[in-house]
Amino acid sequence: MINKENKMILKSKVAVLAFVVPFLFNCISAFSQTTEKPVEVKIMLDKPVGDMYPMWAWFGYDEPNYTYMKDGKKLLTELAALSPTPVYVRAHSLLVSGDGVAALKWGSTNAYTEDAKGNPIYNWRIIDSIFDTYIKRGMKPLAQIGFMPQTLSTHPDPYKHSWKPGDPYSDILTGWAYPPKDYNKWGELVYQWVKHSVERYGKKEVESWYWEVWNEPNGYWKGTMDEYFKLYDYSADAVKRALPTAKIGGLNIAGTRSENSQKWTNAFLQHCISGTNYVTGKKGAPLDAFLFHAKGNPKLIDGVVRMDMSPQLKDISTGFRIASSYPEVKNLPIIIGESDPEGCAACGMATNPQNAYRNGTMYSSYTAASFARKYLLADKYDVNFLGAVSWSFEFENQPWFYGFRDLATNGVDKPVLNVFRMFGKMSGKRVTVQSDRMTPLEAIVESSVRGEQSEIGALASVDRKTAGIMLWNYHDLDQLGAAEPVRVSISGVNARKVTLTHYTIDSQHSNSYEVWKKMGSPQNPTTAQITTLEKAGQLETVGNPQKIDVKGGTLVVDIVLPRQAVSLLKLDW
Repeated sequence: MINKENKMILKSKVAVLAFVVPFLFNCISAFSQTTEKPVEVKIMLDKPVGDMYPMWAWFGYDEPNYTYMKDGKKLLTELAALSPTPVYVRAHSLLVSGDGVAALKWGSTNAYTEDAKGNPIYNWRIIDSIFDTYIKRGMKPLAQIGFMPQTLSTHPDPYKHSWKPGDPYSDILTGWAYPPKDYNKWGELVYQWVKHSVERYGKKEVESWYWEVWNEPNGYWKGTMDEYFKLYDYSADAVKRALPTAKIGGLNIAGTRSENSQKWTNAFLQHCISGTNYVTGKKGAPLDAFLFHAKGNPKLIDGVVRMDMSPQLKDISTGFRIASSYPEVKNLPIIIGESDPEGCAACGMATNPQNAYRNGTMYSSYTAASFARKYLLADKYDVNFLGAVSWSFEFENQPWFYGFRDLATNGVDKPVLNVFRMFGKMSGKRVTVQSDRMTPLEAIVESSVRGEQSEIGALASVDRKTAGIMLWNYHDLDQLGAAEPVRVSISGVNARKVTLTHYTIDSQHSNSYEVWKKMGSPQNPTTAQITTLEKAGQLETVGNPQKIDVKGGTLVVDIVLPRQAVSLLKLDW
């Protein structure tokens, strides 16, 4: 029989076992994880493959009036600071009529009105406020010539839309989207704008900008293809009259991979090369840059967001292929005017749940993996790739972490912005990388990352006394997974001693969203909480920089990379 004393002893032993067994299990699990065969990544600093040109340093947004507002200025300051070269900025609606009050997918400058006799009245005050904000920070406009002022529109009413998230997207297409009733007046407006820009900022400064005509004429244009070509000719002629050395391009087509978009694109390029110019009657039209768009397509599958990089990469492949097929276009600067995981920045996750990837590390890991492929596609088609515009900025006076496609919320940086901070630390030459878990280019273009395992990939660069190695753990399914050991073998290190700094973006680092959730997701955070969130939004390191001896030009670095994480190993010597 078990007496009272034995019962007490037994109860005590059970309690001890209840504590010890889980403890030992956790220890064994942790050991097995750390002793798991690591993913092998090889970086060859002495085998360059191309330039580490800053094609990522381009950003854009629908609402131009956010530019000079409080959080807009703050974010632009941060974007300018993260890049060693000037950042280019693109915004819609720079010629739209209105009072300058911002709204979702709306903006206005009232640059053009007419008096009672139909004479033009030019007002550059708001446009100057926008461009002054850029120039003050050393940024450059990708100046979009659009959209149609109300008094010039062939269908002036209704003009201002009242679109909100959840409404049909076509509701935004009001009077601003129509051709001009007078192309000569339109051309004179463009001429006066460029002339004013030269007078205000100087010839040398404006020569460094890019001008482009309209946006997505296969969607944002309520005219025919020929009417768009006519608009382009009048615009290009006006730009060149005001500043012959200015750079102008088009056509920023949407859905580049589609048959209709390719029809538009080829017709446009052929018009610029050999078509009859609507202004001069001569052959061709000025074309100093070729622009098109590229978008992915996330979906909600059984309550889980599933990204899809394939459509975006196919858009890019198609654009590069078309450019390379024309000798007159092949060497022109190519700008992907919008390059994003999907199409509507102002469609938050409340109305579009497939966009729930935007606040956390899914957006940052997708960005790292997709931008690396843009370099590879440019290499493949041997084109002059200049920039890829991330159509992602900020939205003033909106709920915290609402799920817009933005880089910051209420002045607090999101994880995705830190990927661009990482890019800003990479320069010189891109070098050869190998990973036994990196999806081949052809496979990721065709079907994104859908296998059982996530992708662990790398992009690396080397400069005179520095090297940068970006690594990511990415999968299309927005799910967390166990952290994986990664062994990074670096050869061709031209130094005996290096300083290693490890930056990372994961659930614990460089992640304001996770910190905000732990606060209880406040919509009215205190001043102290905002300070904490601002700090959490910056790029963080894992531990302190380490000084490491290099033997025989080689170095091995072991890290642990959680799913959706992005790391940058920065070597300095």
